[in-house]
Amino acid sequence: MIEVTHAAKSFGAVTAVRDVSFVAKDGEVTAILGPNGAGKTTTLRMIATLARADHGEVTVDGKSAASEPHAVRASLGVVGHSVGLYPRLSAREHVEYFAALQGLSKQACAERCHTLFRELDMGAIADRRAAGFSQGEKLKVAIARALVHDPKHVLLDEPTNGLDVMSTRAVRDIIRRFKDAGKCVLLSSHVMQEVAALCDRIVVIAHGVVRATGTPDELRALAGKSDLEDAFVSIVTPEPTR
Repeated sequence: MIEVTHAAKSFGAVTAVRDVSFVAKDGEVTAILGPNGAGKTTTLRMIATLARADHGEVTVDGKSAASEPHAVRASLGVVGHSVGLYPRLSAREHVEYFAALQGLSKQACAERCHTLFRELDMGAIADRRAAGFSQGEKLKVAIARALVHDPKHVLLDEPTNGLDVMSTRAVRDIIRRFKDAGKCVLLSSHVMQEVAALCDRIVVIAHGVVRATGTPDELRALAGKSDLEDAFVSIVTPEPTR
């Protein structure tokens, strides 16, 4: 379980996150929604121990991201918005490198590669250099290296951004498998259809503050809208001052 409690983060004079609190449970897919600049990515970075909260607390299975970062990282699989592959390394070499960073033995790494390459349909690209990979192929490598140590928690920052229809469907199937395996999945997305189809709970953030949390149906009811996108717009749009 991931728990964020009154987290805040500033970068100089810019306040990225003002006051964010929510819980992402095991065996569920939780989405963070918000307009650009709302604080979604900064929140994910605080959970991933890539940024430290100025105030509040971030815990993963009760371990503090601030005081126990190594333990938190060991339980996380993180796929960022930018996959950042080394063009001269093959898909397999990327995964093996991350396996070594996680302390896996060569045998354990080989077994995980076999499983992941099969599940992600990466056989054709496993031993090709990353230079020239399509966006979908790059994302598959990023997912494989993030999951090589079989983490309990998975963070995905706009995982289907820029993908074609077939790659998008493949990623959504992977997310469903994460959930079925009992993993805690936390993702950010701008695609309402994706959120409605995949997510058990939604956290809506605007201007660094949580505006609403609940299931898709609960957010529709809260906003008095039948469409999730309309509900989201209503929740994040401030009421006019009088």
